[in-house]
Amino acid sequence: MPTVARLLTSIAVVACVAASAPAALATSSAKEITAAATSGVAYLRSLQETSGAIPGFGGDWSLTALAATGTAAANVKKTASSTSARSWYRELVGDTETWPEEPEPAVTEFERASLIAYAAGIDPARVSQTQNLIAQIVARYQTGNPGYYGPPALLNGTVFALLALEGAKTTKGVRRVPQVLLNQSIEVLRKNQHTDGGWNFEQVEGNEKALKSSAEPDVTGAAMAALCGAGVPATDPAIVKGRDYLQSLLVSSTGAFSAELGVNTDSNAWAVQGLNTCAINAQGPEFTTSAGKTPIDFLISQQLTSGAFKYLPSQSTANEYSSQDAVRALAGGGFTPAPPEPNGAPQWEAEKNFSTSKDVDGLLTLIIDNGTSTLDVCAVEIAPGAHKTKLVKVLDAAETASAPAACVTAFTPASGKGLIKSINGVASTPESKWEISIDGGAEKQAKGTTAIELGDTIYLRLS
Repeated sequence: MPTVARLLTSIAVVACVAASAPAALATSSAKEITAAATSGVAYLRSLQETSGAIPGFGGDWSLTALAATGTAAANVKKTASSTSARSWYRELVGDTETWPEEPEPAVTEFERASLIAYAAGIDPARVSQTQNLIAQIVARYQTGNPGYYGPPALLNGTVFALLALEGAKTTKGVRRVPQVLLNQSIEVLRKNQHTDGGWNFEQVEGNEKALKSSAEPDVTGAAMAALCGAGVPATDPAIVKGRDYLQSLLVSSTGAFSAELGVNTDSNAWAVQGLNTCAINAQGPEFTTSAGKTPIDFLISQQLTSGAFKYLPSQSTANEYSSQDAVRALAGGGFTPAPPEPNGAPQWEAEKNFSTSKDVDGLLTLIIDNGTSTLDVCAVEIAPGAHKTKLVKVLDAAETASAPAACVTAFTPASGKGLIKSINGVASTPESKWEISIDGGAEKQAKGTTAIELGDTIYLRLS
C-alpha cells in the first residue's frame, strides 16, 4: 500500500467546486465502467499459471477483484485441466507449516487472507484442519486495548480486522461474530479519526498533535468501508466527515483524489471502495468537479490497452496490484464480495471435521460476554481426537491453550454435565443464564455437552 495523504490543491476551492458540480457532468457511463472492469479481469486472468497461482504483488488480492465482477475463482484456470485459482489459494494458506512464511506474522496477513478466501468461496474459518483465519485474527486481539488487533500503534491492523470479521461471513451469509465485539473496533476507529475527517495507518487516539496530522485517502476509504460494513450508517458524523475529507482532496481537472506522493490508482481505488460500501455515489454531485470529472473517470483513465492499470498517470507500464484494486472499485465492490456461483463446482469449500489424531490441533474462536464492557476474546487450540468435540472440552482447553492467554480461568460444572453455571467467576442466576450462539446462530442455554465442530465461532453470553 502506498504512503499517501497530503493535499496538492486548495481544499477550500476544490470542496466548493465539487459540491456545486451537477451529477450530469459525470463522464463515465455504466457501459464504460463495465467494459473497463471486464477488460481488467481479462488482464488479471492472463497472469495465471497452470498451478492456479496468480503470481506477483497483488496476485492473491486478484481473487476479490474477480468475485466483484461475478467471476468465480473456482472457474479461473489457465487450461481446462490445470488447477483453479480457488484450489491454489486454499492449498497455499491452508498449509500452516509453510504459510505465512514469517515466524511471527502480522495480523494483517490473516485479515487479508480471510477477505480473499471468502471471495474465492473458501470458508475462512475452515480452510484446513489446522487453519482457521478468523481465529488467527482473534488470537491477536489486544486484551489491554479492547477493540485493537495487532500492535495498537498500527491502526491498519484494526481497520482490516473489522473488515474481515464483519465481511468474511459464514457460508450461509451470516456474520459469525457478535455486534458487541465489532462495536469495540468501531469505537477505536472513532477515536482515531483525524481532525481533517480522515484516517491513516497510525494510532492517533489521545494524541492532540497526531490527531491534527494529515490523513490519507486510502486508509480513509478502508476505515469508512469497515465502519459501514459493521453497521454504521452513512449519515453518521464519522462517515460524513470521512466523505467530506475525501471530497476536499478532489483534483478538478482529473477527478482524482490528491495524495502525498501524487495521485495514483491504488489510493483512489481504496477511497472509492469506502464510498461504495457506504452507498455513496462516487459519481454523484459531491464527487463531480467543475470540469465534469469524477474518481471513476480517473480510474478508467489509468487503464492501458492491455486491460491493465498503471499506478501513476506519468507511467506507461502495467501494475498488477493497481489493476486488482481498480477492478474491484469499478465493479462497485468494497474489500471483499460474496463468492459467485461457479459452473460445475460447489459455491463453497470447507474442511468439516477435526483430525482424529491427537497430535493435530484445530482452532476455534471463543468470545465470552458477561454483560460488562469487558469481553474475553481468544482463539483456542484443541485436538479432540474425534470429528467433533463438546463445549466443556473447549472451555477446559481455553484455560491452558488460548491466545490471548487465560481466556478462561474457571467454569462450572467442570464435568460438563448439565447447564454451564459459571464462567470466569460470573455465575448464572434465575434471571440470567449463560447462553451460547455458534457462528452467529440462534442463542440457546449453554450446556457442557453442546456439540462443537471444527472452525466454530463460539459466543457465550450471560443473558
